[in-house]
Amino acid sequence: MAQRRWTLLVVPHGSGSSRSVQISTRALRVVGSIIGVVVIAAGVFAFTTVSKSVDVLHLQRLAEANRLLANELASTRQLVGQLTDTLDQISTRDRQVRLLAGLEPTSPDVQQAGIGGPVGAWPERDTLLAVAGAEGREAIDARVTVDALIRRADVLAASFGEAADSLRSYTDRLSRTPSIKPTAGFLSSPFAHERMNPILHVARPHLGIDLAAPLGTPIVAPAGGLVVDVATLTGYGKMVTIDHGYGVVTRYAHCSKILVRVGQRVKRDQEIALVGSTGLSTAPHLHYEVIVNGQHVNPEKYIFPDQIVE
Repeated sequence: MAQRRWTLLVVPHGSGSSRSVQISTRALRVVGSIIGVVVIAAGVFAFTTVSKSVDVLHLQRLAEANRLLANELASTRQLVGQLTDTLDQISTRDRQVRLLAGLEPTSPDVQQAGIGGPVGAWPERDTLLAVAGAEGREAIDARVTVDALIRRADVLAASFGEAADSLRSYTDRLSRTPSIKPTAGFLSSPFAHERMNPILHVARPHLGIDLAAPLGTPIVAPAGGLVVDVATLTGYGKMVTIDHGYGVVTRYAHCSKILVRVGQRVKRDQEIALVGSTGLSTAPHLHYEVIVNGQHVNPEKYIFPDQIVE
């Protein structure tokens, strides 16, 4: 069978003769195949070129991101250093505050707040080391350091809380500890387990001190406390009793006038009565007693040379 042929007629524009070209079906197929291969090759080349351009842009973005992350890690390391210095200062202050609060300093080993755990408790660590390289290791170090600083800060916060509670209790106790002379007088009779009574002329215990002062001289509370008794008793005359807490009670006898009532809270240096000569007394004076845990003690031990400031 004769091969089918195709005739292409080429007609020029303007002058000139037309030409005809005969092409067999096989030749047309070959030409078509070549054209198809060229088109496919061009498409593959174009796709490859575009893909490489995209990859290059992506790599550039990754490089920029890595640069920014490295800068952030450097800033983080600097901030961690500053935080460490701050915690060191807080630790020093913590030791001072605990000393004032009457507490033992927190052990440096305890302040480090160490922890432990099985290997692999932080699974993303291996991924960071494998993928991120040096930056990943720095990120891990930063996280470990920050975790340690947070634990250390928690320990210091707990220590400060304990010290604050102790200081509050200590301050309250100081405010309730008798520390000043209750009236502006001079010592006329000291504390004694036995002395000759100037009126009865028999030996008796003198479980307080006598402070001689003019009639009507103000008597003040030597510390904060609660008025628990206002009475007139044989021997003591008009008397006030104040409970300061912590087992300390003070008593004021021979008063001419009482200025407080039972149940009233008083502060250090607040007027509570006036010097008098009621009860068994030879002249105006204040009989002052201090009782600690039910036992009379020498009140002179509770008159300090410097007043405690509230």
